[in-house]
Amino acid sequence: MSGRVAAAGKRRGIIFILSAPSGAGKTTLAGALRSIFPEIQVSVSCTTRTRRDGEVSGRDYHFITARRFAALRARQEFAEWALVHGHLYGTPRKPLDRCIANGCDILLDIDVQGARKIKKRYPEAVSVFLLPPSMRELRRRLAARATDARAVISRRLANARGEIRNIIYYDYYVVNCEVEQAVEDLKSIVRAERAKISRVVKWRVGAPGLRR
Repeated sequence: MSGRVAAAGKRRGIIFILSAPSGAGKTTLAGALRSIFPEIQVSVSCTTRTRRDGEVSGRDYHFITARRFAALRARQEFAEWALVHGHLYGTPRKPLDRCIANGCDILLDIDVQGARKIKKRYPEAVSVFLLPPSMRELRRRLAARATDARAVISRRLANARGEIRNIIYYDYYVVNCEVEQAVEDLKSIVRAERAKISRVVKWRVGAPGLRR
């Protein structure tokens, strides 16, 4: 006898949050993850900080003035915003809502303050904290970038210790010791979250399925 089961369904889009101390390799891993899942969109944050060499406005960040940031904040255009290292950062709200409604996934590269705010507003968001192998290795990576003064590196290390204490508020953690393994861990998280039945809003019933 043969039978038919619900074989596919329409699900809500997933907000994936990736947070890490500066120098932990977040940018590298986010890029690798999107090479595996190119359909995942990227949330481009707004910031008042100065553009660094190699950064492109609209791709890495929307670099805006403090006045413009205040205007967007007043109109509640941000899903979250925070003051980080003396600069304002904000996550535009409309792309998140659009992705959730259309069943598309979106990746957010934000700090621990922003992650907690996003989780409060979007409880079904998936948060991942990226850890360095050790604080010594984190210091080495920051120094190797040769973009920050010694005082800035010390400040970033101090901030990192505080950020790591927030790991208890995250759904997952990944240790970036070997990039390949860290990417595999992230890939597994994405696949597992996509397979959750609780995310499906409408089943397509009657498609060819299991036979018995």
